[in-house]
Amino acid sequence: MTITKDIQKIDSAHYMHPFTDHKGLSEKGARIITKANNVYIWDSEGHKIFDAMSGLWCVNVGYGRQELVDAASAQMLELPYYNSFFQTTNVPAVKLAERIVKLAGDNYSHVFFSSSGSESNDTNIRMVRHYWASLGQPERKVIISRNNAYHGSTMAGASLGGMSYMHAQGGLPIPDIVHIEQPYHYHLAPNQDKDAFGIEAAGCLEKKILEIGADKVAAFIGEPVQGAGGVIIPPKTYWPEIQRICDKYGILLICDEVICGFGRVGRWFGSQLLGAKPDLMTFAKGVTSGYIPLGGVVISKRVAEVLIEKGSDFNHGYTYSGHPVACAVALANIDILEGEGLVDKVREETGPYLKQKFAELSNHPLVGGAESCGLMAGFRLMKDKKAHITFDESLEVGMICRNHCFSSGLIMRAVGDRMIIAPPLVITKAQIDEMMTLIYKCLDATLKDLQSMGVMQKDQLSINAA
Repeated sequence: MTITKDIQKIDSAHYMHPFTDHKGLSEKGARIITKANNVYIWDSEGHKIFDAMSGLWCVNVGYGRQELVDAASAQMLELPYYNSFFQTTNVPAVKLAERIVKLAGDNYSHVFFSSSGSESNDTNIRMVRHYWASLGQPERKVIISRNNAYHGSTMAGASLGGMSYMHAQGGLPIPDIVHIEQPYHYHLAPNQDKDAFGIEAAGCLEKKILEIGADKVAAFIGEPVQGAGGVIIPPKTYWPEIQRICDKYGILLICDEVICGFGRVGRWFGSQLLGAKPDLMTFAKGVTSGYIPLGGVVISKRVAEVLIEKGSDFNHGYTYSGHPVACAVALANIDILEGEGLVDKVREETGPYLKQKFAELSNHPLVGGAESCGLMAGFRLMKDKKAHITFDESLEVGMICRNHCFSSGLIMRAVGDRMIIAPPLVITKAQIDEMMTLIYKCLDATLKDLQSMGVMQKDQLSINAA
């Protein structure tokens, strides 16, 4: 047996993967990733693969960064671990909290650390309810989220999220979490003026607040750009209107920046680009470029002052809150982002270039609604773009395309029939061209399959990237 077969056998026998049909995986065998560098990964068979998803939206500074390895090693030798309970702290956690607050802006003063975005959103629920209870309004418990949102996979995180398939397992959502419609213009109202749709979509929040009663609503949570939901980029009118509504009714605004944060959209945080001033910001992923687990919540002065001035314990925390090694790696990661000007590069160079190249995908017969924001982008596979006809879900056209991506050496994610990317921030223009060539190849192969199946007309022409 080859090394691949050996590992696949052990994997099937002992390793339970996240979000996986294990019977199907056991029959097929897992892809085994063995090494990585820059924007590329390699599997156990020696195949080089372009990672256009940055792992899971997280490897912002690219693979193989010795600086992050050195930061972890040095901190492990000095202080590998100590907790933040019992009125104790450590230097990397303190320095990182200060640095993140400065990146977030004048509205913020504190950071609460966790190990993931899921934990951080659990923290948000506890924090906003403690905030209102501290103000003598314990009845303000309801948190409003959105359909098709993703906020993690813990009981609380999955409840905040709007994924019906997650809610179906485990009796979710938990009480006092409700959802409104997402701002997905291309899917919900393609013929409506986009800016007008943005105002209307945001208006769903006000309707829900009035339905519940403003005195019962604690917060609204949303991703600046919905990531796992398919890179749903809201109209430019959406977030300013959400902010206005939150201000009007005095509810807290939470921006889940787990994907958008630390440079992904050409700003340090997505809310800085899209016109929101959240009271709490969830972060994870890009803060360490995925090299080691770390997450947290950036806390506004409004919230921190109440929690601190009231003087009661916030009975919440984790063994690994402010882990010194994770915080040391995060500091080194931010050094790279700043030192190499990667956030500015996304905003001024690679983001606009990707936007241009992604817009050209609309010439392909399968591609509808191609759009990007910084270095995250998506499009929908369409049966008939002019008539806005989608494919039958049972065809799983997104999976057909994704399989061609895998076989062609490209990691591009399928969310239903939406194909999405979020490459490392170190990507160059030449590598964007390389990625686009692979995308066209996979789209053409998908079109050919659909024509053979009789789903698409054979007189429709493929678009050759060359």
